[in-house]
Amino acid sequence: MEGPEIVRRSLDLLYQTGDVVEVRILNTKRGTVSGYFDDMGRLAEAAASWSGRAPAVYTTLNPVARDLLARAANRLREFARETTTDDQIVRRRWLPLDFDPVRPSGISATDVEKEAAFARARECLGFLDERGWPAPLFGDSGNGAHLLYPIDLENDEPSRDLARRVLAALAFRFDDHLVKLDQTTYNAARIWKLYGTMACKGDDVPERPHRLAELLTL
Repeated sequence: MEGPEIVRRSLDLLYQTGDVVEVRILNTKRGTVSGYFDDMGRLAEAAASWSGRAPAVYTTLNPVARDLLARAANRLREFARETTTDDQIVRRRWLPLDFDPVRPSGISATDVEKEAAFARARECLGFLDERGWPAPLFGDSGNGAHLLYPIDLENDEPSRDLARRVLAALAFRFDDHLVKLDQTTYNAARIWKLYGTMACKGDDVPERPHRLAELLTL
């Protein structure tokens, strides 16, 4: 399956009909590139056009307020100043777990480092499965592993605090000197690497290559 097709298939699993989603691309020569989409076909095309041209392409995991579509409707704009804030999220749909191998910042993971992150994610998945959690989406970030657990919560302070406590508890159990669980992903407007686009941290060298992010449960 090619990158653009992975993007389209991933969007079908992550979002519902009528959702508005922000695409955000950071650290480009054109500043922050951002746009808002309710047309997932056009989102996939726009994202694919930037894949490999920036360190990563991101989307908001949770749907945003429809009013934000007026900032840049089904298109990307360069040098964007306004991006989605936590209070502009309609509802929390996902609890994201991001297992990343420990390494210097700004570079891709080695194959060994990436496999360590995958092993830790599988361990966490088994732990939560035994405790009755629903099956997550399992993602390859390009450098580490993602678990996306479906939830349905109001976007409010209690939900934010619950997500923060869950991440802290899981990090306490599964973190070590090789792999860390990102504890900052509790915020409602969290942006997430878009599956089907390239992860391009640092230079593309044989031992630390750029890779395609993929949703493995497609």
